[in-house]
Amino acid sequence: MAEPQAAVAPRARRTREERKVLAGTLVGTTIEWYDFFIYAQAAAFVLAPLFFAPLAAENAPLAQVVSWASLGISFLFRPLGAIVAGHLGDKYGRKLVLVITLVGMGGATALIGLLPTHAVIGVWAPILLIFLRIVQGFSAGGEWGGAALMSVEHAPRNKRSTFGSYPQIGVPIGMLLATGFMWALTSSMSSEAFLSWGWRIPFLSSVVLIIVGYLIRRTVDESPVFKEMQLRKKESAAPLGVLLKSHKRNVTLAALIFAANNAAGYLVIAFFASYGANVLGMSRESTLVASFVGGLGWLAFTMLGGRLGDRIGKIRTFQIGYAIIILWAVPMWFLLDTASLPLFTLAIVILTVGLGPSYGPQSALYAEMFPAHVRYSGVSIGYAFGSIIGGAFAPMIAQLLLNQTGVSWSIGVYIAALAIVSFVAVSLVPKSVEGSDLHVQEAHQHHLAEHPEDEAIIRDATTGTELR
Repeated sequence: MAEPQAAVAPRARRTREERKVLAGTLVGTTIEWYDFFIYAQAAAFVLAPLFFAPLAAENAPLAQVVSWASLGISFLFRPLGAIVAGHLGDKYGRKLVLVITLVGMGGATALIGLLPTHAVIGVWAPILLIFLRIVQGFSAGGEWGGAALMSVEHAPRNKRSTFGSYPQIGVPIGMLLATGFMWALTSSMSSEAFLSWGWRIPFLSSVVLIIVGYLIRRTVDESPVFKEMQLRKKESAAPLGVLLKSHKRNVTLAALIFAANNAAGYLVIAFFASYGANVLGMSRESTLVASFVGGLGWLAFTMLGGRLGDRIGKIRTFQIGYAIIILWAVPMWFLLDTASLPLFTLAIVILTVGLGPSYGPQSALYAEMFPAHVRYSGVSIGYAFGSIIGGAFAPMIAQLLLNQTGVSWSIGVYIAALAIVSFVAVSLVPKSVEGSDLHVQEAHQHHLAEHPEDEAIIRDATTGTELR
């Protein structure tokens, strides 16, 4: 197989349009995930006593489990969002869907900041909270696929993984914004004030971020691959039906590839801070500092993972990342349990060394796994199901394991097992997909569907990479 980076001579500088695309995908995913992470951190600290008050008064550990469950329930609606957004994105373009999902996600977040609590409206408080979480999940299901494809489809062939890492680093940047905001609030006001009204400020501030993101995204041109499909009139009348009929294996692999990264990532996002404060007795401010430093590590290693994907191959980069997570998932708990801020922080940072390589190349690898006419649907639905298997209920499962076993390292066994599954899944992706021509892949796929006997001889003329 030809090395991906050898396909095209590197260019000295990015074009103006490429910079706009990267900025648009980065800003959008940052805002979307800021919204998501603000909820995750609120679930760690305030939602149980505010929205599940009767249960919190009777059984605080169980109320925390329910709070984590409210975090996870939105993931169940990501596939629906991915199906709708994928169909619209494949039919009408990536750009339109990105704007719609941005407004939907941010609007739901701002409304959570206005919700009355259980003390004011009783049972309607958790009902409305969960409804807005569902809206968030629906919007997030369509967000990532569009951002990933906008970045990868605009990229030079030898820079796909690097370009595709931009929507990925929106995740740790969103976490840094959410964690930093939460730390500033908890440090500058009393616990009573934060519980009474301070927690609402990060949710309401999402309105400003929506406006900024919308203004940036509306200036970005539509994906060149989608333009090419429009010009050739090659759109599929039913991309979802084609996807489920002909690409089930790759959708399954995509879901399993993402599962462990998403589960481990949600421990970094929310569970570690809650564990440090509620179980180890560390101050809330200290655990947020540790999470913030972990977010910096996640950002740096995700960027590195994107670049490694172009240098040594995306599949190999994934394998390195998951090998690190498998080896570190159990030992890290012995550092965390010291309740020493430096060691607690170090444990999280080492975990991000594995998270970065198993996340940075994801956009590019997923794009190469699906032909153009079902690509938006394929990457979005694979990602959505992966988030259900992995991160949806990871904090809740971690809390249940801790409650049942009484030993923190049992959570590490759970993460390591998921990482083994993801390692095997990414190893099953044929290396021949790396570097394939995203613009002509659709035509080759249609040809192979009609003439399967030609599969072994059809190769992309530029890269020499067999298209399967």
